[in-house]
Amino acid sequence: MFCSECGTQLVHGSNFCSSCGAKVRIQAEESNQQEPVSERKQSPKSIQDSVKDTFLNATGKVNAMLGEQGNIDLNLRDLFSTVFRKHSKDEGEAIFISGTKTTTPEEKDISTSWPKPWLFSRVFLLLAITYILLYISTFSFQNSNALPGLIIIGAFAVPFSLLIFFWESNAPRNISFYEIAKMLFVGGAASLVVTLLLFSFLPVGELDYMGAIIVGVVEEVGKLIIIVYFIKQLNPKFILNGLLIGAAIGAGFAAFESAGYALRFGMMFGDGTMLQVIFQRAWTGIGTHVVWAAISGAALVYVKESNPLKADHLRDMKFLKLFAVPVILHSIWDMPLYFLQKFNFLYILLIVIAWIFIFTMMNAGLKQIARLNTQVREEMTSVS
Repeated sequence: MFCSECGTQLVHGSNFCSSCGAKVRIQAEESNQQEPVSERKQSPKSIQDSVKDTFLNATGKVNAMLGEQGNIDLNLRDLFSTVFRKHSKDEGEAIFISGTKTTTPEEKDISTSWPKPWLFSRVFLLLAITYILLYISTFSFQNSNALPGLIIIGAFAVPFSLLIFFWESNAPRNISFYEIAKMLFVGGAASLVVTLLLFSFLPVGELDYMGAIIVGVVEEVGKLIIIVYFIKQLNPKFILNGLLIGAAIGAGFAAFESAGYALRFGMMFGDGTMLQVIFQRAWTGIGTHVVWAAISGAALVYVKESNPLKADHLRDMKFLKLFAVPVILHSIWDMPLYFLQKFNFLYILLIVIAWIFIFTMMNAGLKQIARLNTQVREEMTSVS
């Protein structure tokens, strides 16, 4: 406690100040306000506040890797606020026809606000209903003809829905669904071929720590090679384009790989194991190949900007640092860290980390568009 007259610290329990003799009138509540900040008891943060602070600090560090400053202002509730709203058929069709010459907006008209995707949820719902119907056909009616469809739909449901999410989030609206389909099917299959070719030079005998690192490097490089091809062809300059291109390649890779795992384990251990594999690969798919490849694609476009893609861009340290992220996440995912896999803790942690990079890259992409919009308007003003 401190004297209200002279500010001298009071002896505990005294009624008068030893310095000026004034009577102590400071209430306990008032004395707490006079104490130095360092001596006050700080109220403990709630778990929600702690998680939010950790997320913001993480985005700030990722932002620095992308040449931006500060933390990102992201409200997940607002981002997904339109998912549960009713949307018309015309709204969905308007999204599906985007990316053509007549539907691509001019640069000055590209939105710089956070997107509010919703169509991906409807696509997932349709695929989930299809999966349930095929499940009934396969196991309730013992119709083995429905089994291939069950595996394919189960493998594509999450990766394809995620791809639609990235497509909706592509603010420039400059990549058509036809291009997306090419990258999903041809690009996804090609990335598998390239990966298998690389594995022939770097075989993995056992999935120990070193084996997991080899898998992480080989599979991410395999996808990157195909991402490089499509970026070379399309020559995008928007970071959001890079996210979409990478997500398309990763979605195809993930779906084809999951279908293969489901079929192989089903033949070896039966239908129960096959269904477990489909479910496990589905829910973990929200944070694996699709988002890992999206990070790689965005990193490459971020480095090359509006310039034609060159080999120097792949050697750029800014790109290599960002590309190391999916490689590391993939490697740790496959490592035999059994003590961290209880309750899927390791997988959930790695998924959260991956999405921190995704959201931060989306933010950087929107800031990039805002700068380009300003530049275009200034050029138009100077001409007029």
